[in-house]
Amino acid sequence: MASSSSGLTFKLHPLVIVNISDHYTRLKSQPNPPLAPHCSSSDGSSSATASSSAVPAPRVYGCVIGVQRGRTVEIFNSFELLFDPVTHILDRNFLEKKQELYKKVFPNFYVLGWYSTGSDAEESDMHIHKALMDINESPVYVLLNPLINPAQKDLPITIFESEMHVIDGVPQLIFVRASYTIETVEAERISVDHVAHLKPSDGGSAATQLAAHLTGMHSAIKMLNSRVRVLHHYLVAMQKGEIPCDNSLLRQVSSLLRRLPVIESGKFQDDFLMEYNDTLLITYLAMLTNCSSTMNDLVDKFNTAYDRVSRRGGRAAFI
Repeated sequence: MASSSSGLTFKLHPLVIVNISDHYTRLKSQPNPPLAPHCSSSDGSSSATASSSAVPAPRVYGCVIGVQRGRTVEIFNSFELLFDPVTHILDRNFLEKKQELYKKVFPNFYVLGWYSTGSDAEESDMHIHKALMDINESPVYVLLNPLINPAQKDLPITIFESEMHVIDGVPQLIFVRASYTIETVEAERISVDHVAHLKPSDGGSAATQLAAHLTGMHSAIKMLNSRVRVLHHYLVAMQKGEIPCDNSLLRQVSSLLRRLPVIESGKFQDDFLMEYNDTLLITYLAMLTNCSSTMNDLVDKFNTAYDRVSRRGGRAAFI
């Protein structure tokens, strides 16, 4: 498949990926999920000869919304669509209602395109693509591959654009791949980190959970340190006159530094020392409990050994 030549820069937010994955998971978990377009016969009834294992996974459909600033397209969010994969009919009333509701909450967001699931773009996908051209003359197509590939390191997300190509002397609208980057905000980073550290379904050991937590804390502190260092170098260069002074940035830095006395107050020190002492006390009690348990095991073994000796005529246990 050809690559895009539009020169647009696409930025995709993790919320869109989470929404598509959640939509697919909910639909797949239904007792009788709708079939994919290519697993239905021409009269709209599903093939009765196909085995249940051969039935492909259902596909989901929805719209992606965001903003476009110049040549940069940033996809922030998404919502579901009602689409009949057999008749290729899109519920326009539902789409307009959802678009109106999102406009009230996010007045700056516009419908940038649509999303679906599958391993690759299909010919039937062009029906939805053309149906959305009256809303956006050049919609984007976000495709999520739900199949798990352990060898794949990249995200199973592909963004397509539509371009007019002349094939065999006939102009046709085809999908072309477009490159993208992942863009996150603070709330999304917190959510993704929470999902990444969820307890596995098999339970997992306490040591594994602790190691994962400490690894996450170490990564967060390392990232914070690197960002503070970059900010420090920037301020030093601004002080030396190597770069122009940015009053807006200086106000943000000043607001950030005003938070430091909050953690240096007497109340914070008292609370911190109380938590620290409680932690040391719990650790000390755990060590005493461990030592008592070890001593109890030793006494049991000692009594058992001397009990055997007393039965053979030796001295009885004195504990």
